[in-house]
Amino acid sequence: MYLKYFQFDREPFNITPDPEFLFLSTAHKEALASIVYGVEQRKGFILVVGEIGVGKTTIVRSYLKQIDPAKLTAIYILNPMLSFGNLLRQFCRELGLSSNTSNTFEMLNELQAYLVDEFMRGINFVLIIDEAQNMPVDTLENLRMLSNIETSKEKLIQIVFSAQPEFEKTLNLQELKQLKQRISVKAVISPLDPVAGVAYIRSRLAKAAAGSVPFTTGALKDVVRFALGIPRVINILCDNCLINAYGRGQKLVNRAAVRAVATEYGLKDYTLYKYAFAVSVILLFAVAGLSLHKLPTKPLEPSPAQSIISEVVPADKPSIPSKGKGYVDRVVQRGDTLAKLVTDVYGRADKGKMALMKKANPDITDENLIVEGVRLRFPLVKSP
Repeated sequence: MYLKYFQFDREPFNITPDPEFLFLSTAHKEALASIVYGVEQRKGFILVVGEIGVGKTTIVRSYLKQIDPAKLTAIYILNPMLSFGNLLRQFCRELGLSSNTSNTFEMLNELQAYLVDEFMRGINFVLIIDEAQNMPVDTLENLRMLSNIETSKEKLIQIVFSAQPEFEKTLNLQELKQLKQRISVKAVISPLDPVAGVAYIRSRLAKAAAGSVPFTTGALKDVVRFALGIPRVINILCDNCLINAYGRGQKLVNRAAVRAVATEYGLKDYTLYKYAFAVSVILLFAVAGLSLHKLPTKPLEPSPAQSIISEVVPADKPSIPSKGKGYVDRVVQRGDTLAKLVTDVYGRADKGKMALMKKANPDITDENLIVEGVRLRFPLVKSP
């Protein structure tokens, strides 16, 4: 629609993975290098992990484009929702093996014989499973049987998993413990940072033969920010911004245009939320500091509750006799009752002694409820 208007030779922001538009950020370079290394060194299982839209499939297809068919045979599984038997049959079919058996172990034996012959000719094999998080657990568990096809020193099949992060949770299942332990190479593709994101957009525009960049510098940064650095979302935003600009007869996409498209797609500028949160925290501490600054410096009189609390002493502190003052202090221990304490002090717990004790301790409102660690006062009485 807008190719001629912006002088493009081809669509710069098609969301279909295209190795021609490959942009290698640091994370993408590491992922590609991990696949190359893992396969060439016959490491067995290789895992590439990344969120939706970060470029996992593009990396895989770029790798497939650069391999030498004379030295490496690659089988690419796009639909991983297969039983192990069906996966094995598809693998054999891709290799040109016409097995007449449906028995899994017989197919494995035939496959092993074929792979050993090819190994002697210097041929390596790689099975690439895209969207591996969708593969059934039973199939994943049985993949170990493919990995077991090996010589005394070399793995004859290398298996690459390209998956979303939830695949790692699947690998934590007890039945997949052995599979997880066999993954010898792992790479994580993270979203693009702001600098790499802008470079990504400029790279795609250049490969589409754009005479000039139809975005302001601020608009480029906003696209990356709204897209959270995810290449697929960046493509969608840029494509729609160019469509809108074409429809309005504008040659340059500005920040307002980016924000309008982002709003249509329900994308948020999370940097604003972070800024608002930071400001809120600063204001909160400022108000708290001001309040503390205005607190009175004169000591406050203890409240009745504080007076009661001040009477609490450690439970293991012994009774304090104060005969010279006309009373005896006792500290409530675990398991004590008021009747027991009165009996200990006076020899019996009749109504008169209980009333005398409660009069000396007006905080006691329920004789069945006394608190461990509280000091109680028992007035001394003269013997008759």
